[in-house]
Amino acid sequence: MTTTDSPAADARSADARAADAFLSEAGALLGPRGLTTDADLLAPWLTDWRGRFTGKALAMASPATTEELSALARLCTRHGIAIVPQGGNSGMSGGATPDESGHALLLSLRRMSAVRHFDVEARQITCEAGVVLQNLHELAEAQGLRFPLSLGGKGSATVGGLISTNAGGTQVLRHGSMRALVLGLEAVLADGQVYSMLTPLKKDNRGFDLKQLFIGSEGTMGMVTAATLKLSPAVAERVVIWAGVPTLGAARKLLLHCEDAAGDALEGFEVMPQACLDAVLEHLPDARAPLEGRHGWHVLIEVVADRTSADTLRDRCETMMADAFEAELLEDATMSASEAQAEAMWLLRESVAPAERARGPAVQHDISVPVEKMPDFVETTAPMIEAKWPGTEAVAFGHLGDGNVHYHVIAPSVTDGAAWQIKEGKEISRYVHDLVTEWGGSISAEHGIGQLKRDELARLGDPVALSILHAVKQALDPQGLLNPGKLI
Repeated sequence: MTTTDSPAADARSADARAADAFLSEAGALLGPRGLTTDADLLAPWLTDWRGRFTGKALAMASPATTEELSALARLCTRHGIAIVPQGGNSGMSGGATPDESGHALLLSLRRMSAVRHFDVEARQITCEAGVVLQNLHELAEAQGLRFPLSLGGKGSATVGGLISTNAGGTQVLRHGSMRALVLGLEAVLADGQVYSMLTPLKKDNRGFDLKQLFIGSEGTMGMVTAATLKLSPAVAERVVIWAGVPTLGAARKLLLHCEDAAGDALEGFEVMPQACLDAVLEHLPDARAPLEGRHGWHVLIEVVADRTSADTLRDRCETMMADAFEAELLEDATMSASEAQAEAMWLLRESVAPAERARGPAVQHDISVPVEKMPDFVETTAPMIEAKWPGTEAVAFGHLGDGNVHYHVIAPSVTDGAAWQIKEGKEISRYVHDLVTEWGGSISAEHGIGQLKRDELARLGDPVALSILHAVKQALDPQGLLNPGKLI
């Protein structure tokens, strides 16, 4: 008796043969260093940084040049293979994690880490997508310059990932997000074409600013391979101030005062409620509160100067704060007397998130509303959430100066944190996003949409804006092969 395979088995066999054919061609193109299917080597890159999403991949490709990536993209288009670009895998929204099908190719550009050009006088550097942020900082500092964007994952975050997610950080108030720091761009399109506009021009009126299509698009429009970035003079002196104020509205008034007094020297303005500081002090046993008394809100202010104005910085800060006291804009304040004290203050701010995690389950929201509305938003909505879900605690902290706060809702004492996250946590997030939208804000201020907020963007996004996004995606990636299932 003769047996035949089932249709499903035939289909699986055909898929396997097609995958083998693709991998054979990709291996010949990229060589042993450029392509791996080793499960142990793939494993660390298949789960996102927060541990929320885990997927599978056909293989991981690591091209060494733009030309190799261009050829790989043409090969993927011919075989219908999806590509999931990944930088340092430090994203917060699952935007660089493949799905569970195992049919996609994970793309790493970490081998592309060359500095192509460094113009110290023009304060510009052209580097490839795989350059790690911390290394970029060190390259700039060696020339008396700096790249004015920093974040907690600087030891792993790459230039390509920062551009693709339009990363922010603590210096956005003065320097803007990644979008403001990219002067030129190179990217490979889905069909292998190379968009190359790395030379920056002060004035260029030849139509759309096409590089902006790739900044913040999370690898769905093209794969960033290199960029020309804006640098700034190195900081010669900085003063960090810790102030106590009664309300977030008072913090907003203090911000306006500091903006008037310090101008462009004002680099950071961060806020946290007393509850957040209490959690940090419990989390860091050796830390101490900068101020003796308790205050409704705490403010961290950073003012910097280059070498041309470093000598007068401290005097200007003392005048600024004396005027703030006289105007009754704050309750108490202290100023860093050394770099060690400045770092100790920043450590308190940077430890808020891990301290909150140590307290137990919470749903975390990276949101923004118009800067002038942020105090009213927090003071209005936090009691609403706590009343609707008794036992929860809504806390906000972060970058008041640019209208972006991290809005966390901490679970009550529960026996099953995972179950709370799945049920109440999702309900709370939906409610928070509804409130943010009503207040004219954004459900993603700096962490991106990824797969975490994709459905919420579809639910709450402006229909016209979404239709334009879909139209651009269709034009640049008609087969839908670039980072499918992310953003849109």
